[in-house]
Amino acid sequence: MTHHSHSHGHGHGTDFATSDAPADVVRRQYLASAAGDLEALRATLAPDVEWTEIAGFPPRRHLPHARGRHVERDGAARPGVGRLTAHDDTYVVDGENVVVLARYTAVNKATRKPIDVRVAHHFVVRGGRIVRFEQFVDTAKVRDAMTSTS
Repeated sequence: MTHHSHSHGHGHGTDFATSDAPADVVRRQYLASAAGDLEALRATLAPDVEWTEIAGFPPRRHLPHARGRHVERDGAARPGVGRLTAHDDTYVVDGENVVVLARYTAVNKATRKPIDVRVAHHFVVRGGRIVRFEQFVDTAKVRDAMTSTS
């Protein structure tokens, strides 16, 4: 098992863009998602990807793949919240499993209060494609941040 914080300079040259290494595939998924590049995002995903996330969090535009099975758990609605930004801080890699310890940051539009929520993302990567994704997040903290009026 390897555990590392990544740096943005991978030092892989062009290899990073085509690498089948699970951590590289997952990293490309975050970069594509942040850039809104759906073609690059789909290139990291298996056609039948199983995608499980908290309902309403993150925003629906992150829905990765029309043909994949998308499972929503009950979670917080997100009225009045600015754009959520994902920060993929730490990668823990064990074979085909990649767990990313990440944060979502945003601003509550009503209160101008910053939202900073820790999440864990579990990816399973096979043959250079993400076949499974599950999100773990403190929904109570998210709901408080999104609905707080104080």
